[in-house]
Amino acid sequence: MDDHSRVAYTEICANEEAATAIRACNERCPGSPTTASPPKRVLSDHGSAYRSYAWRNACSELGIVHKRPRPYRPQTNGKIERFHCTLADGWDYARLYESTDHQNAALPGWLHFYNHHRAHSTIGGRPPITRLTNPF
Repeated sequence: MDDHSRVAYTEICANEEAATAIRACNERCPGSPTTASPPKRVLSDHGSAYRSYAWRNACSELGIVHKRPRPYRPQTNGKIERFHCTLADGWDYARLYESTDHQNAALPGWLHFYNHHRAHSTIGGRPPITRLTNPF
């Protein structure tokens, strides 16, 4: 999630390994067609993928500063914690899905709604995409 605009990027991954996190990060960096602006900093949790040397090296190569919140302080990561609640209410638990594949297929549409149409109270009732100068 972009700290300034609140534009969110989500991806359903098969695992929580460092290589998967690195691939997802690389897709958000320069040269990717979905990159609105390359990240300068990443705030992650304390998962093993984000404590690995591979993740550290990948961030260094991309010029990204990696930060982790203090343990047991979810307030530090409050914006993303709130987004997780919104994601659960708006997509995950919003309706009954026929299958996991059907649910997964609904995610891009919900994410488009969130970024382009859903009013966000902390940014003046506008959707997050309006805060970007070069929206994707």
